[in-house]
Order: sequence, then C-alpha cells, then structure tokens
Amino acid sequence: MKLSFFGADQCVTGSCHCLEINGKRILVDCGLQQGRDEVSNSEFPFAANSIDYVLVTHAHIDHSGRIPMLIRQGFQGRILTTRLTANLLEIMLLDSAHIQEQDAEWKNRKGERSGAPHVEPLYTVEDAQRVTEFLDTCEYGQVIDLCEGVEVEFVDAGHLLGSASIAMDLKENGVEKRIVFSGDIGNIKQPIIRDPVHFSGADYVVMESTYGDRNHTEVWNYTADLAKIIDETIRRGGNIIIPAFAVGRTQELLYFIREIKDKGLVTSNPDFPVYIDSPLARRATTIFTGDLHGYLDDDAMKLVKDGEHMFSFSNLHMTETVDESRGLNEDPTPKVIISASGMCDAGRIRHHLKHNLWRPECTVVFVGYQGEGTLGRHLLDGTDHVKMFGEEIAVRAKIVNFQGLSSHADRDHLISWIADFKAPKPQHVFVVHGDREIAPYFAKTVEAMGFTAHAPQYTEVYDLAACKQLAAGYLPERKAKVIEGVKVSSAYERLVAVGQMVMEAIRRAKGRDNKSLASFADQLKKVLEKWEA
Repeated sequence: MKLSFFGADQCVTGSCHCLEINGKRILVDCGLQQGRDEVSNSEFPFAANSIDYVLVTHAHIDHSGRIPMLIRQGFQGRILTTRLTANLLEIMLLDSAHIQEQDAEWKNRKGERSGAPHVEPLYTVEDAQRVTEFLDTCEYGQVIDLCEGVEVEFVDAGHLLGSASIAMDLKENGVEKRIVFSGDIGNIKQPIIRDPVHFSGADYVVMESTYGDRNHTEVWNYTADLAKIIDETIRRGGNIIIPAFAVGRTQELLYFIREIKDKGLVTSNPDFPVYIDSPLARRATTIFTGDLHGYLDDDAMKLVKDGEHMFSFSNLHMTETVDESRGLNEDPTPKVIISASGMCDAGRIRHHLKHNLWRPECTVVFVGYQGEGTLGRHLLDGTDHVKMFGEEIAVRAKIVNFQGLSSHADRDHLISWIADFKAPKPQHVFVVHGDREIAPYFAKTVEAMGFTAHAPQYTEVYDLAACKQLAAGYLPERKAKVIEGVKVSSAYERLVAVGQMVMEAIRRAKGRDNKSLASFADQLKKVLEKWEA
C-alpha cells in the first residue's frame, strides 16, 4: 500500500499521484505542468503500461493534460471520472492536442533553419480522440468497487463543473485505510456551482495549497465591481481584455455580465459588446447548458427551471475563425474580449494582449491564479514591457487582479476544510499543489492545528500501511527568472508579488475615511522603516 508523488509536488500544476495496492497501480490525475518548466512534460517517471486505472478529479489541463500522452505511450487500463468531467475532457483534450501539434510544427519550422533536431508533439489529436475509449463515468456519491481492496467515491469539490475530491477505502493484507485526495478545493459562494463538500475523517489526506499563504480580497458584489471596471474603461475608449480559462471561468463571467446588463450597471454603454474569442469556450458553454442535474447551485438551478439561459444577453458574440479574432483588434468600438488561455501562455489571448497592452485606455483583468513563470504572472508582478511574437510590447494598460473570482479556496477556507477531519483524525496530511515557498509553509500551518503533515517532493514514496516514508524524492532545479536582464530568486519574485498586492490594496482604499487611510499609511511606513534599518 504505497503512495508515490509524480507531479504538483511543491509546485502548483502537473498533478499526478500514484497508489499501489494489491498488485494494481492507480493514478489520481495525470496533469500537464504549466508555466515554469521544472520537470519535463515529455517523460513519465513510470511506465505508462504499468498503470491500471486513472481517476480524474476534474477537467483542467493541469490535472488531465497528459492523459493522451499516457495512452500514446501504452496505457491500456480504465479512466474513471464524473459524467460532466468526462464531457469536458472530450473538448479540452482535443484543444490541448491542437496546441501540442501547433507548437511542434512551429519549433520544427524554426529548427529547420538552425539545423535543430525534429520535435514530436507530446500527443496528437488522434491520441486525444482515443481517450473516450478508456472512459467510465460516475455521479457524485456513487461508491465504485474499482478493484480488489479499493472502493472509490467522488464528491463535489466546488471548483469546476463536475470537479471532485476523491475518497478511497483501501484494504490489503488485513490493513484498512481511508485516503482522501482533495483535488482543487473550490472557493465558496461561487456562481453556478455548489460549495465544496467537507469530510468528517480519513487516515490520510492529500490536499492542495494553492492559496495556502493568503486570503482572497473580499469582493461583496461581483457584478458591481466588474461593472465599474468595464464602465470606466469604456468611458476612456478602451477595450477590456480578460484572459480566462475556457471552461468554468468564462461561463462565470458570462453569468456576471448577464446580471450587469439586466441591472443596467454600465451607464456609459448599457449594451456594450462582449466577445468570447475561444472556440473551446464556445463548445464548453454548450455543456454548461446541458443536463446539469446534481451539479448546479440553487440560484443557477432556479434560472434553469424558470426557462432562462444563464449565459444569454444582447450584444454577445462568439467568434470562431482566426479572421474573426483578428477583426476584433481592427474594430475601434470599445468592447469586452474574453479569450483563452487563462495564464496567457497560449491561444488567442496573446494576440489581444499584443494589440492592447500598450494602450493606456485599455484594461487587462485577471480573474484566476497565474502560475510562476507565466506571462500572466509577469504582468501581475508589474513588468513594464513584455516580448511577444518577437516584438517588445510596452505595458501601459491598467492591470487589474480581480481576486474575488478565484475558483480556489483561500487560506481560511483550506484551514476550515482540513479542520473537519476528526473521526478518524488523519495519521498524515500530504500538502501538494502549492509553490515551493507556499506548500511547506501551509504544511506547518496544518501541523500547528494538531495534525502531522509535510509537503512531499517529486518522486517521494510513502508506505500507507506502516505510515512511513520509503523514499525522499527531490526538488527539480528551477530555471532562474530574468527581470531586466538580471537573474532573480523565487523569494524576490514573491516580494514583487506582495508589492503588487499592496498597490492593489492602496487603489481599493481610495474613497475611504481619512482616519483609516492615515492608519494604513502609518503601518506601511513602519514596515518600510524597519526594513531599511
């Protein structure tokens, strides 16, 4: 009864954990690493044909994006996930495969001129199409007898439509253990989907820690704050560019914008145009309007029962072709453009940033987590220029981090989630899905609550029957980030990120009473004086 850690170990993306029991090997997630390349995406630390089952917590690519590669390399087992995740996987993995093929084609065209060796894509569209041959589905709360000594139950994680935490009851050689994999734990009070389900107990917990060191900025009225950003930008004559994951976040934004238009909150142009520039988002939105019984929150279910369309409003346009996408930046009409990818590392969003970042009248609104090393993180860190498509682009647009839209639980809600594990109280908590500075920090927080916990390293192996570590694993060497021609440490990157948070707090404080503002200024001054001393 062994657990091995093969991804998202002291980093946020690339989730992959392997359970070995009764001669079977079970992967929980098989994700693609995004952002900083610490581990090669092109190789598994195991033989693909040695895996018997894959359990998928949800459809985001950092949890599912290497499944076609697993099949390409010889996997012959079964894949189990919820019904809605299976539907989303069909379109998301095809989209990812297109990107893999395009990236390989671009590298090969460039390599021909320099004599570089030929590059193969991680997987092809054909590999992605084969995933459905291996898929089995289940509903929330359904107990599945997976194999000898293993029962599996998927429960609502509240992160994405169909997302799940996975509870597994294990039995081997007379030893019985219960382990819970959190997947990505959702934020509370999100539109459309329900709040995450909490557990009462387990022997082991593998939990995420994406926001383990901070809380989200309180946003009491999503629609009003988003409407204000849109209104101010349209008055300046600019575009609102929103990098958003095509599945989940885009549909949430449409939900909010429908409310904004219904209430007439944008007075500069109540019928402002909105463009969804992502063929994947268009296909995903059709799934969000299908059979969602058992997946929606009460408000969204009421809309559906009343016959209303959650995402339909006037002047909404879905672009499909590349020419339509290009035309958006040739049209001078101020507009909202929502495009993938959410971290700006691929897709059409990069073209929209190229055409709008240099314009001071425009606004770029980030509505989700930006991983280390991504273009989105660089912009949030305050860079004044970026290089895109071989061209230096000045960053003059207003950059807004709309943290209230995060689909991840923040520090307080992560603490609340793990605190409910009481009967039985976990023997050990494995903290994953957090940056190298965050996961160990949150593990100490969990230990302070009376649990035994640590942040595993890549390839670490743990004996669940004996509750002891068998192999320590290692931390892959990080590539140093370069800012203004100088290599900087991850600690410095974190300092820059905190500085960005301070500036956002200052901007949000505008209009508050003078006493509060003076107190805030005095506190910041004391911190700076102490640092300089």
